[in-house]
Amino acid sequence: MAVTAQSNADLPRLGILLMLGAWLFFSVVDTGAKWLAVAGIPAFQLAFMRYASHFVISVAVIAKGGFTADRFRTDHMWQVVSRSLLLVSATLSNFYALQFLPLTVVSAIIFSSPVIVCFLSIWLLKEPVGAWRWGAIILGFIGVLIVVRPFGTAFHPAMLLIIYNATALAFYSIMTRKLSGVVAVDTMQFYMGLVGCAVLLPFALWVWTPPATTWGVVVLVSLGVMGWAGHQLLTNAHRFGTANQLMPFTYSFLIYVAIWGYLLFQTVPDAGTILGAFVIMGAGLIIWKREQK
Repeated sequence: MAVTAQSNADLPRLGILLMLGAWLFFSVVDTGAKWLAVAGIPAFQLAFMRYASHFVISVAVIAKGGFTADRFRTDHMWQVVSRSLLLVSATLSNFYALQFLPLTVVSAIIFSSPVIVCFLSIWLLKEPVGAWRWGAIILGFIGVLIVVRPFGTAFHPAMLLIIYNATALAFYSIMTRKLSGVVAVDTMQFYMGLVGCAVLLPFALWVWTPPATTWGVVVLVSLGVMGWAGHQLLTNAHRFGTANQLMPFTYSFLIYVAIWGYLLFQTVPDAGTILGAFVIMGAGLIIWKREQK
């Protein structure tokens, strides 16, 4: 019994380790995309490669159960496709903005997405929102303003793309919540890769720019592989720990990208970015805490 109890106690720790690993992979995807974008690889090409690998892996997963029509059929096709388009557009805007913005600025703004979800859920999901959550919503938007500084010299128009990114991810999260348990995960993953490839392929071919080095080719191909690996770790993390236990560790992404930004691009986040990131994190943690209760 003591061994079983100890094993059960270790499960959340394993979930946390997997969560940290997942966000490490995601940080490598964004860092690799920025490195390639700075080297002159177009955003459409980067985004296409991100979903090409995703599509190949999704087809391989579905193939295990046999290629039958039922494996691809869903009664909620337009919602599944709309959900996919939201994430594809968010990825494209993210990769384009990374040409101009530091990793820490991009990631700080993106992490306002849970705050936007809370705001949108009032009308879209009819969820009650009390004083604490309203306070967190206001705090989160203040944090975004601190990072963006719309009337200061630090403002760059690409920041608007990241704000769109965060908003698209919020709608994506809400649609995922509504489709969860209604549409099979493998089906949603398949259409995610299919829609991404179909939408981005013509533009990617039009602007295709071969990387100048072998290492560039490796990084380009790894975007999708790393993204898929991150989602695998993320999914398995929730097998060992609850969402409430794991959510705070998503902010490890901010630490990872700050390290990558310093090592590869010699960028150090300024005081405004650090302050805004902490304000956004505080807002997200308040919402998480209220949901926990």
